[in-house]
Amino acid sequence: MENQVLGRTGRLVSVVGLGTWQLGADWGEVADDEARAVLEAALEAGVTFYDTADVYGDGRSEQAIGAFLKDHGDAGITVATKMGRRTDQVPENYVLRHFREWTDRSRRNLGVDTLDLVQLHCPPSAVYSTTEVYDALDQLVAEGVMAAYGVSVEKTSEALEAIARPNVATVQIILNAFRLKPLEEVLPAASAAGVGIIARVPLASGLLSGRYTKETTFAESDHRSFNRRGEAFDVGETFSGVDFETGVTAAAEFSELVRTTLGDTGLTPAQAAVAWVWQQPGVSTVIPGARSAEQARSNAEAGSAPTLGPLFNSGVREIYDRHFRAAVHERW
Repeated sequence: MENQVLGRTGRLVSVVGLGTWQLGADWGEVADDEARAVLEAALEAGVTFYDTADVYGDGRSEQAIGAFLKDHGDAGITVATKMGRRTDQVPENYVLRHFREWTDRSRRNLGVDTLDLVQLHCPPSAVYSTTEVYDALDQLVAEGVMAAYGVSVEKTSEALEAIARPNVATVQIILNAFRLKPLEEVLPAASAAGVGIIARVPLASGLLSGRYTKETTFAESDHRSFNRRGEAFDVGETFSGVDFETGVTAAAEFSELVRTTLGDTGLTPAQAAVAWVWQQPGVSTVIPGARSAEQARSNAEAGSAPTLGPLFNSGVREIYDRHFRAAVHERW
């Protein structure tokens, strides 16, 4: 597994981390023992960065990681949590008093005194440009509540606003073969500022695995069923905001691209998709989710993939330009 410095945190983390939304909610049911197996398999495969949020299962994901940390306190693990989605989404709620409440709850769930990294969880756009918000976060760093803070964003404009702030350590953003806009300004700006980029949704909610057909269905409790039109949260979090049937077609082309250009590497389409993300200049780590230990191990293997090369990169861009640019590029 390759490792890189996570922006202004100064921490060395695995280039492939683990997103743990799946271990909390919204992806169908995952039993507690299965969740623990995913965490253990990821660590055994070299994963040292784990991303969670206080809203995932209303704390269930954090609690699972907390129990895991208790048994692996010397493993060099970095845990990034997120806060802000358990309240009404208005800028007025993003104040020091609430930050204290939310981080105290996360510290209890994770069983730690100081949180490694806390990210604002895709708040209203106005929050990113509010100086008082950053002052409050700086106060919690000074008090030892958190070691560092960052933001999770939906839009590239929000990322650029946060990167300009002097103490923002990381920016989390959707980046995958079906969402290329962050490559244009966000990654260069973050790299120049020393801000870490945490890339989420690298498989476009599983589309880039190449396993789905136009007839594939998902559990009612899975956001890939209930959020296809943005009914519950930003539609960009579900299949990266692309039309499902178009995504299936494009994913088949992506799988063929992997076969024709990377066939001798042994990479699966999912592994190629994950490797492509972490190999983009400016990306610190990429956080695919996993619902099984096997998935966690397979994703982690992408952290030692060889350089994918210009032919593959040009093929990714061609697929994006033909299928998605007009629909998604200016939206986020």
